[in-house]
Amino acid sequence: MAKLTFRGGVHPYDGKDLSKDKPIKTIVPKGEMVYPLSQHIGAPAVPVVKKGDKVLAGQKIAEAGGFVSAPIYATVSGTVKTIEPRRVVTGDMVNSIIIDNDGLFEEVAYTAHNPEKLSKKEILDLIKEAGVVGMGGAGFPTHVKLSPKEPDKITYVIANCAECEPYLTSDYRRMLEEPQKLIDGMKIILRLFDNAQGILAVEDNKPDCVERLTELTQNESRIMVASLKTKYPQGAERQLIYATTGREINSSMLPADAGCVVDNVDTIVAVYHAVAEGKPLMNRIVTVTGDAVNDPRNFYVRIGMNYHDLIEEAGGFKTEPEKVVSGGPMMGFALFDLDVPTTKTASALLCLTKDEVSAMEPSPCINCGRCVDVCPGRVVPRKLAVLAEHGDEEAFVANDGMECCECGCCSFVCPAKRQLTQYIKSMRKTILGKKKKA
Repeated sequence: MAKLTFRGGVHPYDGKDLSKDKPIKTIVPKGEMVYPLSQHIGAPAVPVVKKGDKVLAGQKIAEAGGFVSAPIYATVSGTVKTIEPRRVVTGDMVNSIIIDNDGLFEEVAYTAHNPEKLSKKEILDLIKEAGVVGMGGAGFPTHVKLSPKEPDKITYVIANCAECEPYLTSDYRRMLEEPQKLIDGMKIILRLFDNAQGILAVEDNKPDCVERLTELTQNESRIMVASLKTKYPQGAERQLIYATTGREINSSMLPADAGCVVDNVDTIVAVYHAVAEGKPLMNRIVTVTGDAVNDPRNFYVRIGMNYHDLIEEAGGFKTEPEKVVSGGPMMGFALFDLDVPTTKTASALLCLTKDEVSAMEPSPCINCGRCVDVCPGRVVPRKLAVLAEHGDEEAFVANDGMECCECGCCSFVCPAKRQLTQYIKSMRKTILGKKKKA
């Protein structure tokens, strides 16, 4: 039987051995906590606290600013110090709530629920109120994703367990250490879609996860485990849907248009916490790794912690890193300052002793076609990059530039070391920005 996969893709060094065999470590924050009001796609959250207010862990400090938005909760007890702009990983200054951590970690009381006794509306309301968003990177509010116009047409709920981004191992450790929470979270989501089958889609470089999840779901008639070929970007939404169901979507479609819903491992576990335990989204697993770190591993982190604290918990730097990336090497953001907070979408902190990208000067395209061979979006990256450089938006769109998923495969294989993904990504951002204003 052919392995489940997609056309194109690459096989970069995965770097997962640095952290994958170490159990998750819970860390306790020490200093002030910073909560940006934009930790999700959509309208920023609106503060419901003011300077001087005393708060408890698990207390709402900002409410959703609209339907496509999500509330934010304090993850420590303490006092609201101020509300002011603070820098985030993208380099932007974002209005943020700053809380002085009192070190007591006093928490509100939570109300547990039996998911089987809840209506669909009650489940969605709990997910919305808990502030759950996509934790794989995009940050799309989960209650919106789980509220398609025609829920009866959803036939697959896919758990993105691929974790194809190099160096990242947080989903791997979650599946090994807390697999039942993933399964129970999937069962909760399936209660929203009467005609759907759940798929736990795992790359075959994680055979222990495939085996464990298969064992735990053998009596679950609506949940199956799919072993996927290990290849980047297997975990990209379009590629994952095609690999597991054979269905195709493009930039003008949503997964729901193909009868699918896709959620990340951590997101599904957050759904479990929100519905079964009544807990809002306050924590996430972050991979701190790279050859510049003394003790690469995964940490259970309270949202709002400073990146400096994560590095300290990982034993500090072995040697001064030449490049630090928030996220993975293919799709992450390079940082110029570690004084930024952990947010709902902060998956990893990658610290490297060598910056191979900056050491290689781009040269003219040699028309080798490698970027076309590996592109999972089936576009011509070389041509799109030239159009983006020249600012030709009309030709960029006409040549399917919006079908790019910004995975970075083209830049990775380019022998001329041209920054193809960056050019294309910048043009896509410009076009999408103009559409929002229109």
